[in-house]
Amino acid sequence: MTFDQSAKRASVNTVSACASQPNSTSIRLSMLAGVSALVIAMSMGSHSVYAAEAEMEADFAAEDIEEISVTATRGPSDIFSFPGSVSVVSRDEIESRITASISEIFAQTPGIQFTGGPRRTGEIPALRGVSGEGVLVLFDGVRQNFLSGHDGRFFIEPDLLRAAEVVRGPGSALYGSSALGGVIAFETVNASDLLEEDAQFGFRLKAGFQGLNDEWMTGATLFGTTESGKTGGLANFTFRDSSDINVARGDNLQGDDEIASGMVKVNSQITDALSVDASWLRFNNNALEPNNGQGISTGDLVRKDIESETWRARVNYNPESNLVDLGIIGYMNNSRVDEAELDTPREISRQVDTVGFVIDNRSTFSLGGDSSVIFTYGAEYYKDEQIGLDNTTADGTRGGVPDATSETFGAFIQADIGIDTEVGTFRIIPAIRYDDFDNSSDQNPDLSAGDNATSPKIGVSYAPTDWLLFYGNYSEAFRAPSFNEIFADNLHFTIPLGPFVQAPNFFVPNLDLRPESAQAFEFGAGLTFENVAFDGDQLVIKGSYFENDVRNLIDLEVNVEFSPSCFAPVPGVCTSGTSRNVNTARAQLDGIEIEAQYSSDYLFLSAAYSTIDGRDKDTGDFVGVLVPNRLQLVTEVKMPEQDFRIGARAEIAGQFDKINDPAEARPSYEVIDTYMVWQPSEGSLKGWRFDVGMNNIFNANAVRTFAGVPGPNRNLRATVSWTSSF
Repeated sequence: MTFDQSAKRASVNTVSACASQPNSTSIRLSMLAGVSALVIAMSMGSHSVYAAEAEMEADFAAEDIEEISVTATRGPSDIFSFPGSVSVVSRDEIESRITASISEIFAQTPGIQFTGGPRRTGEIPALRGVSGEGVLVLFDGVRQNFLSGHDGRFFIEPDLLRAAEVVRGPGSALYGSSALGGVIAFETVNASDLLEEDAQFGFRLKAGFQGLNDEWMTGATLFGTTESGKTGGLANFTFRDSSDINVARGDNLQGDDEIASGMVKVNSQITDALSVDASWLRFNNNALEPNNGQGISTGDLVRKDIESETWRARVNYNPESNLVDLGIIGYMNNSRVDEAELDTPREISRQVDTVGFVIDNRSTFSLGGDSSVIFTYGAEYYKDEQIGLDNTTADGTRGGVPDATSETFGAFIQADIGIDTEVGTFRIIPAIRYDDFDNSSDQNPDLSAGDNATSPKIGVSYAPTDWLLFYGNYSEAFRAPSFNEIFADNLHFTIPLGPFVQAPNFFVPNLDLRPESAQAFEFGAGLTFENVAFDGDQLVIKGSYFENDVRNLIDLEVNVEFSPSCFAPVPGVCTSGTSRNVNTARAQLDGIEIEAQYSSDYLFLSAAYSTIDGRDKDTGDFVGVLVPNRLQLVTEVKMPEQDFRIGARAEIAGQFDKINDPAEARPSYEVIDTYMVWQPSEGSLKGWRFDVGMNNIFNANAVRTFAGVPGPNRNLRATVSWTSSF
């Protein structure tokens, strides 16, 4: 289910919220100054998303605001001129935030929300109001298709990441189903990211602590290359151990976690044109928490065991030819969640196994002068198999988690056209993809459902000067119904009618489910300047307005109808009706996103502002994962001579009133974090890095999920790492 604000489904698609603890007047005045600065920036250019800080290891000189994405066009692409909304978070940014969960990586990124509360297993992403199966998640190009209402989606250690990207807006033209709201993509580190120049082998040791949940983290990484430098590898192991989570109001949340994760990567440049690499990624989380990890309940605890393993191999062939830049990725992903109830003998599990491959090629043609076109084309196949188990049912199957298989084949083509004229530079990117998908029930071969979809998109940007940009795009996208939605069966819930009478309600399959579909457009503008106040500094502003019209929304329909046997001694079985997934309403989602960044040798500033609204076009009710208007600010002072940086981050959210039930209303909030980074570039401490920070220093109760779930408490964090190469 992609959209729903009902209390019944709030655990899956919760609305990021707000509540606050009053802070001092001086702090509020500082925040108002930041808002005023952003308003001035908005008057200079409309809105989108931009974010790609240059990666800084020990280099504290002026950092360029990089403009490269590898996800937006399935190849290296300039972000600023891209006619859409893309954000890239660098490895240095991830480290300086001392991230312990994926949601913290995107804390300063507009247009992305995480529902579910402070627990890792509750983190469900939403892009521009779309969540669940409508958001595609990639690890090194590998689809992460496991999705469960209360078990999270990000089975990866943040310390393994070299970059994180968010492409907001429908992405089905290149990525097919699940990209209705956009794409979240992660790249893991390589040996070359850690090796010093002219070194062959090295290691990295890291340890950290955060007070929010008394979490300790330890990690070790070994990396190296052959003498020729053509073959390299990396191996990592990281362990985290945490206890209950402190929240700003109320009792602590039960959230004991033991997380062990690891990665092994190897790569080889076989010839000048041919390279191969392979990786193994494993994540294991043993948690003690409620079955619904997104709530605040401390009862009905379960021992939850999450295991995820991804095998991946890639071949790249890039000879001295403009026609061939061929990439092939093959992968296998296995994810499983086992839950054992502490107060009963019940044990349940969900396992999803995915196998697939992606093949694409890029061909470049000159159009004369500085104009050219890059064609990207290819195909994708993936297959998901799910098994649900419950030791309390007669046949061992789990209600709502059918044993089922899904297969998808897609083919796509895109042209990235750059035209340089006397009146400015144009970039035109048309793309189209065809997908064919089939779902079948493993328990009942007679049950099957299939469909197909075509997803076109076109984006155009125009730069009349080298500092000004206008752009717009139109796209169509879809989200195929999942096998959970099509084949849902067995028990949903029971209604007690007396001490000896229980009336069960059962899931029933719906083979006529149609895909959710969307028609979206976006337009915006951007500004980029160099040498604004000092030599070598840079200012980038990009913003947009978007609108997404989503149809055939899939929602759960519950029909409560008691059979006569529940009330009279007549033949038959007492039941309370059925539940099934159906296509329901139409929704319109729209909003504004703005991002601005300034960087110089001694100062880094960023501001991001976002709004979103969602309405059922038939009833006028609010729909989607909606959040209050938000402003995110970062100020960082750099002292390159001392290899030192200090900064502060602020998140300011307005009152949340986009609700259908007054009980869901939440007041505004302001959250301020501070951080400090010291990374000596010479002397006996060269190779060491020290990060210290305090999140939510004024202990504001920032409720970002739904009413009644308090936000995290004040949180002291620190990490220290030692990297050495020889």
